Amino acid sequence: MADNKLDFGLRKTKKGFFQTIIGAFTALTEIDDEFYEDMLDQLILADVGYETSQHLVTELEKRVGKERAKSGEDAVRILKNIIAEEMTADRDLNLSTKPSVILVIGVNGVGKTTSIGKLANLYKKQGKKVLLRAGDTFRAAAANQLGEWAQRSGADIVTEKEGADPASVVFNAVRKAKKENYDIVICDTAGRLHNKKNLMAELSKIRRVVTKRGEDIAVETLLVLEAVTGQNAISQAKEFISAAEATGVILTKLDGTAKGGSVISVKRQLGVPVRFIGVGEGIDDLMIFNARDFADTLVSLN
Repeated sequence: MADNKLDFGLRKTKKGFFQTIIGAFTALTEIDDEFYEDMLDQLILADVGYETSQHLVTELEKRVGKERAKSGEDAVRILKNIIAEEMTADRDLNLSTKPSVILVIGVNGVGKTTSIGKLANLYKKQGKKVLLRAGDTFRAAAANQLGEWAQRSGADIVTEKEGADPASVVFNAVRKAKKENYDIVICDTAGRLHNKKNLMAELSKIRRVVTKRGEDIAVETLLVLEAVTGQNAISQAKEFISAAEATGVILTKLDGTAKGGSVISVKRQLGVPVRFIGVGEGIDDLMIFNARDFADTLVSLN
């Protein structure tokens, strides 16, 4: 089922630029300089980004020479392995403490609240006791939306009055989770304050409060990005990564774009790996990201 969902989620990208890569290059019987130039062009068109595309092609050329590959099909297989290696996380998410905390950050409108609900559903299905915290205290609608997702996923939720200090709200949630034996606390955060400087300062404060007052708590910070905005989303994300010390990315709406190549460049450009991908609108359509499965599905030779 997971493989089917991933295949569906990457359908537009596969039938777009990556189908061109596979179709045009696997038929070649000789690898020459023009091959690498064309490969670079196609990767850039697939929204992989120039720097990452250049890195992939340079590495491809090295390995083709080292392995003495002769055909275009051999080169595409090598490219698939490079993509998998490029996207593999250096470590798994650390959810080893009880409770563990997941802070979810990102601008409004990218699917942050939806992603939290789907995360809650995923961990509930693993038998975890999950608490949601509505940390965006500047929008009453945010708490209401999160409450709906809590009901759908079967997770518990706590909210506080509008305008409450977000860092204190998150700390109170952690204290409650400790007392009541929750496995995971998933916290929403504001996606927009009066200006970007205030927002970044608030995110930094939340992170500091959780880590300073709960030294024995594992904290992961996940940044939500929209796949449909590709390289633009990545360039806009760097301030969030720095302010909140993000440890991973949730990439939403991957099923809605034909230029999903931007996924490949997330780790290289932002320094953090993709952790989850959204491949549909259903509550079960958030998948734990697996780099090998992704590369095998995206660069499918059959």
